[in-house]
Amino acid sequence: MAGLIFDSHCHYDDNAFDEDRYELLNKLLVDEGHVVDKMLHAAVDEKSSLFGIKTAERYVNYYTSIGFHPEYADDVPDNYMEILKTLYEKASATGKLRAVGEIGLDHHYEGYNADKQKTLFIDQVKFANEKGLPVIIHCRDATEECMGVLSELRPAGVMHCFSGSAETAEKVVGLGMYIGFTGALAFKNNKKAKRACEAVPLERLLLETDCPYMAPPPYRGERSDSSMIAETAKVMAEIKGVSAEEVLRATNENACRLFGIS
Repeated sequence: MAGLIFDSHCHYDDNAFDEDRYELLNKLLVDEGHVVDKMLHAAVDEKSSLFGIKTAERYVNYYTSIGFHPEYADDVPDNYMEILKTLYEKASATGKLRAVGEIGLDHHYEGYNADKQKTLFIDQVKFANEKGLPVIIHCRDATEECMGVLSELRPAGVMHCFSGSAETAEKVVGLGMYIGFTGALAFKNNKKAKRACEAVPLERLLLETDCPYMAPPPYRGERSDSSMIAETAKVMAEIKGVSAEEVLRATNENACRLFGIS
């Protein structure tokens, strides 16, 4: 069952993996009995995008994205679109570029620049549409604004680490997009996420870790990694009334469909 895992959103460039990054990736992706089928790196800035490109060259079943996260909007250089185009050329050369992201809006922390975030977001969605790539959307405390952009530009993609309502989930799916759930779905009191998951057809669901964050029970509080998706799949299976194996197979197929992986 575990060999069906597609982690559709991971951050193995995070400092939490500095001591054992490639040892862990080898164990998960390559070594005999490896438990993960595929991974998709979610880039957050230029450095992160370059990490994804390099690591995608190293592992056959590791894919990558390019993009600028909204939390870093104030630090993005003025020529960010030129940088994005250069990253696109480098990533395309690997044959492993599958998305533009992690992009979006984040109005959670005080002092955010809403205008700069929105401009950065719109420019990157338009770029993704131009290149025929799906987007990986980060949306926190900015649902109305984010949905406005998505409704207007209509990209293919996924709303990652979904924390919105069932009604918002239905609207996202209505745009032809997918919904990604992390280990937070398995948190005992996370009724809102469970209702949202229930509202989404299985063929529109993805599983992800957002590692090293949001490890599901019984690992909650620990550093997350892709193998833990097996626990999230069990909870999703209960919600959808199917087996965990069916959830893993369906979400794997969904991710392959969205990201153009044969």
